[in-house]
Amino acid sequence: MMSERKIPQKWQSNVKALKAVQVAFDMDEKVQKTIRKTAVDAGLSPSDQIRLILGLPVNKRPKRPRLTVSLNPQDYQILAEKYNLDADDQLEIKRKLMDELVAFVEDK
Repeated sequence: MMSERKIPQKWQSNVKALKAVQVAFDMDEKVQKTIRKTAVDAGLSPSDQIRLILGLPVNKRPKRPRLTVSLNPQDYQILAEKYNLDADDQLEIKRKLMDELVAFVEDK
């Protein structure tokens, strides 16, 4: 029989988060797009927008707005060649791609 281990004090605040279960929805593209667009227009994440629709509480803490993309070693190699950098210089690659994203928006 497994004994119950005491959770370290510094992790106590994360216990509720650990018990949360992520639910994924396979829905019509129109429904997904509308929810995502409504969320963006309201400055919310799609998850927070869904919580509002369902009448669930939404965390009021402001979130740092950010975009994410997953880059694998091959992606870094492609970007390094594009920016004339070494593939291991990931910080400078990040700076260059951020500049490119800003330029994309400014051109719109």
